Amino acid sequence: MTPSARIQGAIDLLSVVATWEKPADAVANAWFRDRRFIGSGDRREISARVWNVIRDWRKLTWRLRSDDARLLIAAAMLLEGLPLARLDTLYNGSPHSPRPLAEAEHAVLRPLEGASRLHPRMPDDVRLEVPAWILPRLRERFGPDTEAELASLLAEAPLDLRVNLLKADRETARAALAAEGIEAAPTPYSPWGLRVDGRRPVVTGKAFRDGLIEIQDEGSQLVALLAGALPGMRVLDYCAGAGGKTLALAMTMANKGHVVAADVSAPRLEGAVRRLRRAGVHNVERHLMEAGDKWAKRRAGSFDRVLVDAPCTGTGTWRRNPDARLRLAETDLLELIAKQAAILAAAARLVRPGGRLVYAVCSVLAEEGAGQVERFLAAEPGFKVVPAGKAWPGTSPALAPGASPYLATTPRRHGTDGFFAAVLERAA
Repeated sequence: MTPSARIQGAIDLLSVVATWEKPADAVANAWFRDRRFIGSGDRREISARVWNVIRDWRKLTWRLRSDDARLLIAAAMLLEGLPLARLDTLYNGSPHSPRPLAEAEHAVLRPLEGASRLHPRMPDDVRLEVPAWILPRLRERFGPDTEAELASLLAEAPLDLRVNLLKADRETARAALAAEGIEAAPTPYSPWGLRVDGRRPVVTGKAFRDGLIEIQDEGSQLVALLAGALPGMRVLDYCAGAGGKTLALAMTMANKGHVVAADVSAPRLEGAVRRLRRAGVHNVERHLMEAGDKWAKRRAGSFDRVLVDAPCTGTGTWRRNPDARLRLAETDLLELIAKQAAILAAAARLVRPGGRLVYAVCSVLAEEGAGQVERFLAAEPGFKVVPAGKAWPGTSPALAPGASPYLATTPRRHGTDGFFAAVLERAA
């Protein structure tokens, strides 16, 4: 594709993504699937342009007073340092290229030539790229570090991998990746983690196909670590989804004992089948939770470990999903808080006396994390908090700084996604 055609592709893709009806990565995957003629290099260039706009959406639309995809793509390039005269050669009206910029469009774009991405009159929520309603909550959580924490949530995330100890150790997996031309370094906290800078085609390589590695953020790996699932235990992954943490739990159990992956979504559970097979996991049972299901009642008090990776706002994953901050409404948060409380109460009934309930969210909001746990403990005096630094021997105390008994990671402090996790032990 020519440079102009790539820009037109970015305009077309952004126009579809910016309805915000579905996650941007799902929309982009479907868009490219319908245009298989677009090569891999062109896909990367088009995607990069679109994601650059998404990351600066509030700043760009504030400056332009418009959400027109043509103008947004152009504005982003000008703010990156492209001269307006060069932009005109790209918006040239040739086949598969953007039509020329009109004089009215020039008038809007001209002030951006050579300008800074920031403007002194920008409101804080625009400058920090967050919904106005959420900013007070973030300031309450992070205090004077709020701006630095939000800046880290705007950066691109690295690619984190979890080594599957059922098939390889970390150095063996690292060597297998190196043979594919992919350099990976050990993660600082997870004993199973590897980190790759930039986007690399890991899933097409032999190491992935043979089940030596899985894509999983280090923060997510640490949540599985905190569960302390040992060989021979009965373990429930209560909100299993497609089974990312289920795989990690089965691994720490060395395929011994019994893991139940439960979820309310049949497609998500079905998606776990191939992953389990590739990883060589054979101690996992899948269970679809449906209305009127008596399964949970029959298994009350029977699990050594229950992991609840609850539905949440996903604010801790904004590096990977920058469009999520544009789709999130305050009503979503309020609904999720109620749902989390109901899930916690239901999951607690499945923990055996002396067993542990691990509650986790990929959120940096206190209402979904510590606040949710404190409300649970007030209603369930039979549970107590086990400090994160003591829950599992491999957990670094640096992950629970100060007096907090919880795991609380952020991109700025730990280089991981933003996660909260609490280990709650039921009285024997």
